[in-house]
Amino acid sequence: MVPKLFFGTIITFAAVFVFLLALTIVVGLLAPFFNTVPVSYNFRSIRARWTSTIVAVLGIAGTVGVFVAMLSLARGFRATLVASGSPGNALVMRAGSSSEMMGGITLDSVRIVQDAPGVAHDANGPLVTQEVVGVMPFPLISTGTDANVQVRGVSPNVLEIRKFVKIIQGRMFQPGLDELVVGKNASKSYMGLTLGNTVNFGGGRWKIVGVFDAGGSAFDSEVWCDAKILNEVLLRPPNIYQSATVHLTSPADFQKFKDAVTTDPRLNVDTMREIDYYAKQSTTMTRLITVLGGIVAAIMAIGAIFGALNTMYSAVSERGREIATMRALGFSNWNVLLSFLFEALVISIVGGIIGCIAVLPLNGLTTQTMNFQTFSNVAFAFKITFNLLLAGIAFALVMGALGGLLPAIRASIRPVAVALREL
Repeated sequence: MVPKLFFGTIITFAAVFVFLLALTIVVGLLAPFFNTVPVSYNFRSIRARWTSTIVAVLGIAGTVGVFVAMLSLARGFRATLVASGSPGNALVMRAGSSSEMMGGITLDSVRIVQDAPGVAHDANGPLVTQEVVGVMPFPLISTGTDANVQVRGVSPNVLEIRKFVKIIQGRMFQPGLDELVVGKNASKSYMGLTLGNTVNFGGGRWKIVGVFDAGGSAFDSEVWCDAKILNEVLLRPPNIYQSATVHLTSPADFQKFKDAVTTDPRLNVDTMREIDYYAKQSTTMTRLITVLGGIVAAIMAIGAIFGALNTMYSAVSERGREIATMRALGFSNWNVLLSFLFEALVISIVGGIIGCIAVLPLNGLTTQTMNFQTFSNVAFAFKITFNLLLAGIAFALVMGALGGLLPAIRASIRPVAVALREL
């Protein structure tokens, strides 16, 4: 993933530079015909005032870096949760439940669901896993402090339903035994969750017999065991589960399955596609990260805009003689305004590109946060995409335009006679 993003980013930035170079050449060639200020004049000006230019570039680069990093954080969290769902699976919970933690479904209801149209079967019967979820504290390796880990009780056939989950170390737990399999992120993040170790929780001793890879989904941060055993440990009523996940014969059969279970008078359940459920679960945290990131980026953007304003106003003040000379030579107000605005945009796009490059090492970096829907820790990775990088460059251009517009207007409307008298 990282090499692909790296090479793709190089291509993207190369395309941007080629575009700017082509634009510069075109503008330079057309300048004599349209009486515009030569582009070379702007680049010489930037080079002559390199210290203030660097300050403006770094301000914009820092702002763009924060902007892209926060959005990639939100996108990574959402991608992790969405990856937990499969379009070929349906989640069944008690009607009105907002999450599995609030759900409840009886074993009798599960058996009715198993006979519904659209449910896939294998040689061992219907592909349905009735599940129990709980939260248990385990100490983090990084800090030694306890953090909530979601423990999920599942049916023995769960790997046939969530086909993207693979055992990468050890084996699957045996039904009826106090055995655990742990997600790869949980194994790396929490003390004691390693293959062959024994841990205590819920009044029982559990042996870790396997480590699984759930393809970067939220399941990688979970611990799985037999649902019946976990129900007993949590002292919950027998034959009461919190949800049932159904593997459908085809994603197209979802509506048929939903109509059957939601209209059955023996059932009081809701169902949705598993992928939609996890997308909904990600909404609160994604919105929080995006809003906080937007506030931070906006505050920094104000500083970067003032930096660009200072740089361009300084350039206007120092170039009074040059502006007067250009106006005396016949360049219009519009020509001068475009010249200074172009200069500000060049500074901003350089800052935007530097900011995007600086934040690239974050891509794929794993961090953790609490999922407010389940009150458990979820490990996820920053997800920097091409769209985010392009959005960062666009954000830089907006800051450059806002920071360069007023100085450009001031330069363009300054009376020639006044400027000449100041020489």
